[in-house]
Amino acid sequence: MMMKARWHAFRKWAVQTARLCCGVPDYDVYVKHLREHHPERKVPSYPEFFRERQIARYKGTGGRCC
Repeated sequence: MMMKARWHAFRKWAVQTARLCCGVPDYDVYVKHLREHHPERKVPSYPEFFRERQIARYKGTGGRCC
């Protein structure tokens, strides 16, 4: 059982690292940030979040809100 938990943690880390290398932030971290710092905003679905990140990255209009 311990090995299965370690494998799951490693897989989650590897997927997060790959996404960050491609310029896609972690969705769970983004949702947490929105809820803590911008509670008035609607939380986007993952496909909405992914598309918005792609547009921000490739259109050159990206930036940080905070």
